[in-house]
Amino acid sequence: MVSKSHLLIIEDEEGAARTLEKFFSKNGYAVSISATGEEGIAHFLTRTPEVVLLDFKLPGLDGEQVFLKLKELNPLIPVIIMTAFGEVDLAVRLLKLGVFYYVTKPFELDILLHLIQEAMGKTLLARENIRLQEKLQGRFSSENFIYRSEIMAETINLAMRVADSEATVLIRGESGSGKEVLANIIHYASARKNSPFIKVNLAALPATLIEAELFGHEKGAFTGAEKSRIGRFEEANGGTIFLDEIGDLPMETQIKLLRVIQEREIVRLGSNKPIAIDIRLISATHKDLAHEVRQRTFREDLFFRINTITIPMPSLRRRKEDIPFLADHFLKKFAARERKPLRGLTKEALDELMKYSFPGNVRELENIIERAVILSRNENISKEDLPALPGGSAGEAANGDDALPLPERMRRIENRLIRKALEKNRFVQTRTARELGISESTLRYKMESLGIKNV
Repeated sequence: MVSKSHLLIIEDEEGAARTLEKFFSKNGYAVSISATGEEGIAHFLTRTPEVVLLDFKLPGLDGEQVFLKLKELNPLIPVIIMTAFGEVDLAVRLLKLGVFYYVTKPFELDILLHLIQEAMGKTLLARENIRLQEKLQGRFSSENFIYRSEIMAETINLAMRVADSEATVLIRGESGSGKEVLANIIHYASARKNSPFIKVNLAALPATLIEAELFGHEKGAFTGAEKSRIGRFEEANGGTIFLDEIGDLPMETQIKLLRVIQEREIVRLGSNKPIAIDIRLISATHKDLAHEVRQRTFREDLFFRINTITIPMPSLRRRKEDIPFLADHFLKKFAARERKPLRGLTKEALDELMKYSFPGNVRELENIIERAVILSRNENISKEDLPALPGGSAGEAANGDDALPLPERMRRIENRLIRKALEKNRFVQTRTARELGISESTLRYKMESLGIKNV
């Protein structure tokens, strides 16, 4: 049986209270009546409603005092105030305090019903957001980060120590090593955990779109800008923005980013109006930015601004003792998805993984285990279920990626990941882009640059 939405009415006039109770009960609400502010607060403490309908003129505590107490107990509760006074100044003051709506007596019950329904929707949305935030906080807590190695323990320890500060953080490590996961952990361990965490992969964005993506644009700012759009910095307001692969940021955009960090404000493309923002910046790169500064491809002043704290993210080959635990985690994840009763990896399969250097790091291990789970026909993943891994017993049969320079190796890995996602989603670009966490335009750009043709 579906429980009814709970409406608390605080009204001292008995006749008016009974009329409201009868009307809203008839419309499917569970209604509670309190005749005084003190009684209403006591009821609120025993059973939190979805919405409060509050008379402004009450014996004892007045409506404004009751409202402030309710907001102290639950900042998310929508409160609609009823009053016989049509004073504009009073209405403005109450709305500024955070009242959901203000109605003047006498009012039409159908209009009030519409307001209650709107307020109920706000409550349900707020509760769902809290549930999702709690789920994300659990998913990205340091306890859920899989490791046994001492070097990874030191990394997590450093991340937790800086989480509550407002310092900019630079995470440096190879592609696929888990920099984004670490950024999530820092955010969800911080005071900003209930605010947005916005990720931007700068390497995946065409240079011509980066500024519009980061700072937003006004209608008509450039060809194709048919309406105004807020940027990622505005989306992250109050929370954290994670700029992945910041070393790929064009020089002209570096100057604008430096100004944003210094001034704590952005200016949309096509506008000259500054917009104040409150964000915490976490960046990541696989590059040696100090070297990039010496090569004059990265601004020194920006470098100093973004790395108040630098956290080195160890590669998987430097934390090999974590491989069995990560492999087991991925096996369980994909076995559940594929509905396969797999028990684990054979000793020979695990030995193969332990011999491999993993240029693609944790992301590559995850990809290997996913493939093995799909192909396996036994209760355990065997060596035969694994692809030929350079450095393992099948090294000579491997594709030779390990001998290539790192940029080319990563290009090949990216090529394989995108092809696999396209095949999995039957080359439907909308679904593929969603799975990869990128926009459709970025996916098309990547396909073109990698020479991947659509089917």
